[in-house]
Parts: sequence; C-alpha cells; structure tokens
Amino acid sequence: MLKEHQHTFYLAAGECNPEGEMPLGMLMNRIIEMATAHANKWGVGYERLIKDNHAWVLSRVTIEVTRYPRVNEQYTIVTWIEGYNRYFSQRNFELLDADGNTLGFARTIWMVIDLTTRQGVNIAELQYISQNVSPRPCPIEPATKMAAVAPIRSATHDFVYSDCDFNRHVNTVRYIDLLMNQFSMDTHDQMQVRRLEMAFVSESYYGQQATVLVDDHDMADCRAEIAVDGKAHVRARLMFAPRTVTTQ
Repeated sequence: MLKEHQHTFYLAAGECNPEGEMPLGMLMNRIIEMATAHANKWGVGYERLIKDNHAWVLSRVTIEVTRYPRVNEQYTIVTWIEGYNRYFSQRNFELLDADGNTLGFARTIWMVIDLTTRQGVNIAELQYISQNVSPRPCPIEPATKMAAVAPIRSATHDFVYSDCDFNRHVNTVRYIDLLMNQFSMDTHDQMQVRRLEMAFVSESYYGQQATVLVDDHDMADCRAEIAVDGKAHVRARLMFAPRTVTTQ
C-alpha cells in the first residue's frame, strides 16, 4: 500500500549504545532512511528531485519512545503522510517490537529546497502527496514552540568532515549525537530520553564552531540550543525519565 511503508530491522551489538539499546541518533537515521524509501516508492525521492536541483530537508522532528529496541532484537518502523501545505509535508512514524507492540512514535516536518538558493519550493504541485495522505492518526503531541535557551552550562564543538552529509551541511544525526554528548555516562545509565523535540533553524557547515547551550536544571524538561556565531541553528527539548530496564 503506497500510503504506508514499513520495514523490519535487526539491532546488532555494534549498533548499540553503552546501555545495550538503540541510540537515539540511530533511530533518527532510521527515520530518515524510511522517509527516503517511501518517497522513492512514489518516484519523488532524491533521484527525481535532483533533476530539478531540489532536495528534501528535515525542518522539525518530535520523537517519543517508551522503550528502545535492545541488542539482538528485531524491530519494525512504519511511516505515513499525515498532511501538507504549500511548503511543508507532515510525515509520521511508528516503532514496533518483534511482537507488534508499539515502542514509540515520531512526527516530522519536511520541506523541499532549491539547492542553489537554499529556499523552500512550493510542494502543493506534487500531486503524489494529496493522493497518498493517510487518515492514520499519530497519538503524540506535536512539537512545542521553543524559545531561546537561558543556559546554565555550555560547550563548544568544531564541525568536521564526518559531521557533514551529501548536502554538504551538518547531518541531523550529528546534531543529536552532539546533544547526547552533553550528558555524562552516569546520566545515560540512570535515565533515558523519552521525548525529543528539535527545530532546525539554519544550516551548519564544515569548519564552523558551534556553541552548545544547555539548561538542564529540570531533567524532565531540558532545553538546548546549538548556535554558530551567536545565532541559533538548532533548538531542542529533551525530556529524560528514570530507566525501567537495568543496563548491561
């Protein structure tokens, strides 16, 4: 069925975080992979859009997980389009375990940009969206509006070659890894991110130095910002909760 796309994966030991689970960055990578595969099914993936010098880019993401897949587990991801307007397409995801139990959901907002101007393209002309919008609901709340962070601590990071993707800007997964690295091993051993919200404000590039601003006085509602030259490039909200499964 074109309105939905799903695929089953296996979590190998080499893909796990120190707690023996799927890392949040890897989940984001799978989300991007699934979105790409579904778009390719419709004939509007990278191969088609690049002919017009266009490409899909992620604008916002919200992930809510009750349990992450663990080492040697199979898991399935399902994706579908909820709706769209002239500039944004709303794509949702469900994460399931091997028995079909829901582990989490994700909401994403995508746009098509012109790779020369870096400006948005009117996607209302892409007829496939209207033909393939699914009535399937997504039960998690959309992302909240995120204001500038009032940090209580900060760190710097120089974007390097491995941070960048084929669009020659910093990859979404690298942003998530950078955020997760702001918290200690002990913190990750005791707690896990149950909800992540991210808004991508501006592109970052190789050679730029980023400042990561963190307000984690409330671990249940951490706020973070990745800025370059004083300008926010990414804003994020991370909601940690105590672990219910012991680490290995």
